[in-house]
Amino acid sequence: MTTLTQFAAMYREREQLPLRTRMLFAFGAVAALHVAAVVLLLSGSLGAGSFGAGSPGTGTAAAGQPLALGLVFTAYLAGIKHSYDWDHIAAIDNSTRKFVAQRKDPVSVGFAFSLGHSSVVILAGILVVGGAAVVGQFMEDGTTGNMVLGLIGSGVSGLFLLAMGLFNGSAFLRAAQAYRNVQGGGEVRDGDLEAKGFVARLLAKPLARVQRPRNIYVIGFLFGLGFDTATTIGLLVMTTAASLAGVSPLALLALPLAFTAAMTLCDTTNGVAMMRMYRSAIHNPQRKLGFNTLITGISAVSALFVSAITLGGFFNTAFGLEDPLTTWLGAVDLGDAGLLLVAVLLAVWGIAALRGRMKGRSQAA
Repeated sequence: MTTLTQFAAMYREREQLPLRTRMLFAFGAVAALHVAAVVLLLSGSLGAGSFGAGSPGTGTAAAGQPLALGLVFTAYLAGIKHSYDWDHIAAIDNSTRKFVAQRKDPVSVGFAFSLGHSSVVILAGILVVGGAAVVGQFMEDGTTGNMVLGLIGSGVSGLFLLAMGLFNGSAFLRAAQAYRNVQGGGEVRDGDLEAKGFVARLLAKPLARVQRPRNIYVIGFLFGLGFDTATTIGLLVMTTAASLAGVSPLALLALPLAFTAAMTLCDTTNGVAMMRMYRSAIHNPQRKLGFNTLITGISAVSALFVSAITLGGFFNTAFGLEDPLTTWLGAVDLGDAGLLLVAVLLAVWGIAALRGRMKGRSQAA
């Protein structure tokens, strides 16, 4: 009981914990999800094997178990791929930029968003294993349930990314102005890198509830309500097929958990990398003002771009539009574009780090 009390007190005061300790907790939670998926897989496979050996008529269940390992591995790969959808990266990136600008160290933004997003997948997977036919109705294109959930997911994600894109766009304009002033011989003030002005005041109330990384959990959950992502639908279809093939319920539950473990690992790593990137610019603005301006601009543009695609698809579906623009926007796949965005951000970060080292060596010489 004392241990639980100490842990609860530590959780309440987690923002005062050292950065390294909070990172350890975040990746420890990710590791726990991996362990849970492995335990479920092994429990399901061993349980079905021993049960099938001593009970006639359970050969189907035992025969289905060799499928489980391959299916869990496939679900894990699907989680990795899903984490690099452009809307994931844009949401985590822009949220992290906002928190760092407020002098916070948002270690768990990626974990909170991914856990919220995958909570929908886990819930749907549990319903599939339980034999709930309603999940199939939500997955089928053209049904009312599928359309409603899709509109909720795309509407929330589009509006959130629009708000974050405008917020960080305001910060980009201030940073660009400060960069020009420095190039002309001026000095950087602390407020030059923050989003201020009309846009920031306009968005202050909508973003007022997004004050902590844990608030991103709800955003991630709402993002995940639309069953229009190929990897999510594929996972649930795979779970259904495995159930019919005789895979045990415990092994089936390992599928959405493996998907979650992979996605939280990638999203948490992405969030921590973005935090380090933005902190390097915020804490040394005089030296890295140009880098901060460029990264902030990329974040804002990516959020606004994804928002335009998402809201375009939303209006196309909600109002039954047939114009070429919203029809094209609704058909855009954000999966491959996410890898491109990651590559651009890493390239900018790498070039900035290389230039900083070269400048430091030249000054030392």
